[in-house]
Amino acid sequence: MKKFWQALPDKTKGYILTLVGVLAMSNVYIFSKAALQELKLPQFGFYWFLTGLILSLLLAWHQKSFKKVKDFRAKDFTLLLLFGLIEIASTTFFFKAINTMPNPSIVAFMGNITPVFVLVLGFLILHERFNKLEILGIIITLSAAFLLSYNPKWVHINEMFVDGSLYVLLFALFGATSSILMKLNVVRFSPILLTINRTLYLFLFALLMMKIQNLSFHISPTALKNVLIGAFLGPFVTATVGLYAIKYIEVSRKAILSSTKGLFVLIGSYLYFKKIPGNLQIIGGLLSIIGVTLIITGKSLLQRNRSNL
Repeated sequence: MKKFWQALPDKTKGYILTLVGVLAMSNVYIFSKAALQELKLPQFGFYWFLTGLILSLLLAWHQKSFKKVKDFRAKDFTLLLLFGLIEIASTTFFFKAINTMPNPSIVAFMGNITPVFVLVLGFLILHERFNKLEILGIIITLSAAFLLSYNPKWVHINEMFVDGSLYVLLFALFGATSSILMKLNVVRFSPILLTINRTLYLFLFALLMMKIQNLSFHISPTALKNVLIGAFLGPFVTATVGLYAIKYIEVSRKAILSSTKGLFVLIGSYLYFKKIPGNLQIIGGLLSIIGVTLIITGKSLLQRNRSNL
């Protein structure tokens, strides 16, 4: 199997890893939604990230990745702390959105707004410019986010958007902030060490919140099963495989493929919860994929033109 993998072209490896990551992430939405129906968010986070942390540590030990830590400078540890704190904010809002919104596929599609925040922050902080394709992609993606979050049954203005929509926007904003910080700080960490850093901070935060809220560590076997499956797919498989994928293919191609995860979540939501979004939300989901594709294609063309100058 190892020889077969090594014989594959790098792009093929990248596409395979990305597809594995997309499928794993799609199931994260399903199993986390199921577990959160029984657990408080800190209880869920404690077992979810404890599982992911143990698996990541075992993989890092097998790969002897900890040898690289001795070469870290003070700036590296400061960056890891900053990334950890941003992940706490982003991931907390992500799971609050999963827990609040009735259908996890809406969260998946709405999450496609992240590239819009990346572009806006890049414009404000890095002084990057937009091209026409990116502007069109931004307009379509924002329109998609409106359709996905719109509540057709609203009576009062504060009911115009589906509960949990704000959480999606916040987790997307923090995720975009992390991407910009990565651009600003050219410091290379191995994928598994970044996964461990992220999972460790999230685990410690969940443990702290459990102590503050005086929550029980006892959970039902059903909730534990959903957590273990989801944590294997999420903090471990999705995070690690996704980071390795960008070693073989461009981030832009990975991002386009990842934007389709909502389609898989939609299928899973129907099979697991017997729930399906309304027509407006399905249209919004498809538009979000189109918008992300235009944004990323526009960015790739801009970078290609610059490299040819």
